[in-house]
Parts: sequence; structure tokens; C-alpha cells
Amino acid sequence: MTQPPRTTSRPARLSRRGRKGASVLELAITLLVLLNLTFGTIEFGHYFFVKNTVQAAAREGARVAITPGASNTSVQNAINPVLTAAGLQTGDFSFNVRVNGVLADASTAAAGDRVEVTVTSTWGTVGLRPLGIISSSKVVLGGVSMRREGN
Repeated sequence: MTQPPRTTSRPARLSRRGRKGASVLELAITLLVLLNLTFGTIEFGHYFFVKNTVQAAAREGARVAITPGASNTSVQNAINPVLTAAGLQTGDFSFNVRVNGVLADASTAAAGDRVEVTVTSTWGTVGLRPLGIISSSKVVLGGVSMRREGN
């Protein structure tokens, strides 16, 4: 009885070697995509963490700014612990207090005036940039507007 002729022209060991090379190439491409997704997720996640922390700091500053007898120093004393608790350097941020849209000290606000507190920094100063997807010049801003308390 005769055996049917082989349909492949390569020996079996050569075809296995070719498959190993293809596997390494597929792994490299897959890892490249997965690492980019992972580091991109980390970068955007950290951005939103910093953004929410800055917003919370502005809210705490505004809550102090609307009380009678508040000053910009007391506003800054309310903002700094929020930033510090999140592991951020307070020197990397600046804040502004506006009364009825005009840059002023919180102590100049009268009852019923609109007091706005904004806390800002740039992403290059406070951010984690493993891939550099978010520009280093992007402004991270938190702002809150409330009415001044009093009679």
C-alpha cells in the first residue's frame, strides 16, 4: 500500500519556528496597544483626580469666603488643607477671589454679594504624564460661586 504524497513542501520543524516568530510579533503588537491603553488610563485618571481635588478646594474656599469677617488669608487657609490631603503641593496652585465679578478681597463683600473663588494650576506643574497625552500647558481649574451671608 502506498502512502499519499505530502502536500507541504516545508519540513515540520521549520513551520513551527515560523509560528514562534509570529507569536512574538503578535505579543509585541498586543502589548504595545495594552500598555498605551493602561498608561493613557492612568494619565486621564490622575487628571480627573486633580481636577476634582481642585474643585473641592475651591468649594471649601468659597464656603469660608461667604462668612462675615472672612479675608483672602482665611480663604487660603481653607484651600491649602484640601490640596495637602490629596498629596498636592500648595505652592503649585494659585487662587483668586472675586466679588461681583471684580477681583477683590473677601472682606470687601457685603451681604448678598456674589463671591467667586477659583483655584488654578497648569497640568505640567501638577500632573502625571507617562505618555504626554494631556498638554503640559493645560489649565486645571476649579471654581465656585456663592452668595455672601449676612443681614
